[in-house]
Amino acid sequence: MKMSHIGIMVSDMDKAIEFYTKALGLKIVMGKSEVIEEKETAIGAMCIAVFGEGFKGFNIAHLVTTDGIGFELFEMKDREDQHKVDFSKIGLFHYSLETDDFEGVIEKVKQYGGKVRMDIMRYHPEDDSKPYKMVYLEDPFGTLFELYSHSYSETYSSEYE
Repeated sequence: MKMSHIGIMVSDMDKAIEFYTKALGLKIVMGKSEVIEEKETAIGAMCIAVFGEGFKGFNIAHLVTTDGIGFELFEMKDREDQHKVDFSKIGLFHYSLETDDFEGVIEKVKQYGGKVRMDIMRYHPEDDSKPYKMVYLEDPFGTLFELYSHSYSETYSSEYE
């Protein structure tokens, strides 16, 4: 099994594209495009099946990480301005990215309207040979994500305590 993409609801597509490309370094596969509610095309029928009748349409953009994972951004015509995480609810609550430029990405996240949710954490602060770091951040719309300095496998290897 391979990861293909994630879908993220945003309240301002132009700002989202700027954040995800400039702060996180994603590349645009397909820029901002409008989707309207209609039943005549395959994409129209699929959207009605997913969003239900009366979804009013949306803007969509497709971006991709350097390792080929897609980010599908949705700006619904009928939407809230900010994502509100409810940790008592079941379901996804964050995604995670890995970078070689850990501190640089954190600064760009702040520069482009995101937030840092916690202090940077070292998994093994007592062992300089294991410099694995992580931090929770959020995009300008309140979507949470983790940033890792090393791979998931390195970070959570059997040596993790």
